[in-house]
Amino acid sequence: MTATLPDFDGLLDWAALAPWIEAAGLPGSGPVTAVSQLSGGSQNNLFLMQRGTGRFVLRRPPRHLRGNSNETMAREARVLAALAGSAVPHPRLLAASTDGAVMGMNFYAMEPLEGFSPAGPLQGRYATDATWRRCMGEAFVSAAAALGALDYKALGLDGFGRPNDWHSRQVERWRSQLEGYRQTPGYSETALPEVDLVERWLNDNLPTDRRIGIIHGDYQWPNVMFSLEAPRISGLIDWELSTLGDPLLDLAWVLTSWREPGDPEGGVGANPVVQPWADFMSRADLINLYGQLSGRDMLSMPWFFVLACYKLACLLEGTYARSLVGKAPREMGAYLHDYARWLMAKARQLIAAA
Repeated sequence: MTATLPDFDGLLDWAALAPWIEAAGLPGSGPVTAVSQLSGGSQNNLFLMQRGTGRFVLRRPPRHLRGNSNETMAREARVLAALAGSAVPHPRLLAASTDGAVMGMNFYAMEPLEGFSPAGPLQGRYATDATWRRCMGEAFVSAAAALGALDYKALGLDGFGRPNDWHSRQVERWRSQLEGYRQTPGYSETALPEVDLVERWLNDNLPTDRRIGIIHGDYQWPNVMFSLEAPRISGLIDWELSTLGDPLLDLAWVLTSWREPGDPEGGVGANPVVQPWADFMSRADLINLYGQLSGRDMLSMPWFFVLACYKLACLLEGTYARSLVGKAPREMGAYLHDYARWLMAKARQLIAAA
């Protein structure tokens, strides 16, 4: 019976959830008979639920809601609904509660995905078969190109972001976030070396080929599920940073996690995200494949690669700044700060070669 299921210290209100699950017509029949909390997602909570012969995943915000937690859940549900029937691999949205009426916050249910999110040692044949590892790069690019090809207006996502002057606003957007960290006690003005040089280059070299589409916003290894049955992506997950922007930024985000000879040495950023790091496509191959699939001129790719390094470094510095005042683990803050410095070194390397 539902009443005997764990509530994970109040994260699940079964008295409110049970009638909602029944009314939403989620997979299976009768009450939920089993539930387990899934790993992954540093902020939001995922629960795999069994209902008769059916299964589904419920996603809800953290226990202590942030100012944008409910909006984030609603946006995720909105973009997943828009992707239905598209070539973009994603978990199918099953139902959503976006008025806070059921459990006091927004949440939604989606289909489970087969496979795993790569981080550290690879699983299955990806660990032993070079052809499967090469296919991972192809799958990354194919999914990104499929997402970038969608007409956001036709899908009802007009207003999902701020497309006007998107390219020229990027440095100002992330610079303001970086400036905010500098109000944190202990955060150094020179924490990110030569950030002014990178910002100046980005502003002075805006791409001429500019497009606007749906972007995932955090397109990297932990946010992709790879199938263990075949070398393919089961679905893109964690859509909390999805918005409107130039789709080439998603590809550039992937490039920041790729490792090749000649990359900056030292620091945690030099370490591959997955192991073994062998037999993967080169960054140049990834870029060429995206150009073939999308029809875009890829000459402006260095700008997007530098922007991805800069933006990701600015985001990582947020955790570092919070760690200085005890709002995040000190060890994690130092780790991410080291990675941010590596990203800025990569950005400067790209600028020097441009």
